[in-house]
Amino acid sequence: MKRWGIVGLLVLALMPLAASAQNYRRPGIPGQRTNDAIDAQLKTVRLEQKLNNAVPLDVPFTDEHGQAVKIGDYFGKKPVALVMIQYRCAMLCTEQMNVLIGSLKELKFTPGREFELVIVSIDPRERPDLAAEKKKNYLTEYGRQEAETGWHWLTGTKEAVDSLAAAVGYHYVYDPRTDQYAHPDGVIVLTPEGKVARYFFRLEYPAQGLRLGLVEASRGKIGNPVDLIALLCYHYNPTTGKYGLAVLNIMRLVGIATVLGLLFGIALARRREGGLRTATAGTLIEGDR
Repeated sequence: MKRWGIVGLLVLALMPLAASAQNYRRPGIPGQRTNDAIDAQLKTVRLEQKLNNAVPLDVPFTDEHGQAVKIGDYFGKKPVALVMIQYRCAMLCTEQMNVLIGSLKELKFTPGREFELVIVSIDPRERPDLAAEKKKNYLTEYGRQEAETGWHWLTGTKEAVDSLAAAVGYHYVYDPRTDQYAHPDGVIVLTPEGKVARYFFRLEYPAQGLRLGLVEASRGKIGNPVDLIALLCYHYNPTTGKYGLAVLNIMRLVGIATVLGLLFGIALARRREGGLRTATAGTLIEGDR
């Protein structure tokens, strides 16, 4: 009985301490309520498709050389592929860049030649020296040094990043518990005028899809006639972020090809028939002589 009495007294003595620990708040940081708020914010992380929305071209950034630039400096002549990541993120961002590099290697288009590739850091604490280091490493892995002039790595203030992110529907949240940013993945293709044209996400950026997206965004100014024909056969699905066979367009093309084939056959038959008549007439004339 004495043993249980002592245990009981210890339990009673520790209960206030346990309650105090449960209600403990770190200085300046609300405890559980802050965690709940962060968890609620994390649920808002997504890539909202804002097709045809214009990005603010006057938003200021700093490039990998430490030079002040505006996002609009990379628009005007070529379509732009935009990627927003955290440079020092070793999880999703690294996987995202690995997938992108694989697609870029397969893609015949090269940054700086057919399109501009712009990488924007979503972490305002990251600086141009880190951007330059990342660019150097990924250019080496990419293997096309001529892409150096068309592949841009930018850093900027929270206000600048938020302005660009809002325009393209990129919803991200800072998580102080991990000191990382929760964010969606994606490659966003924009027109030379700065309007959102296509989204590729879920860590799937197929080279064929990127090519068609860039050709479409350029309104056929890059690529070749085969790409334009492919765009008639493939249709972009915003829900999946992929190009799929456009059955109706294919049926139309088949119908047109069938009609053209029939017309060609009729023309060929008439030509042969005309030639036969000419030959027969010539034979009859020779016979009359």
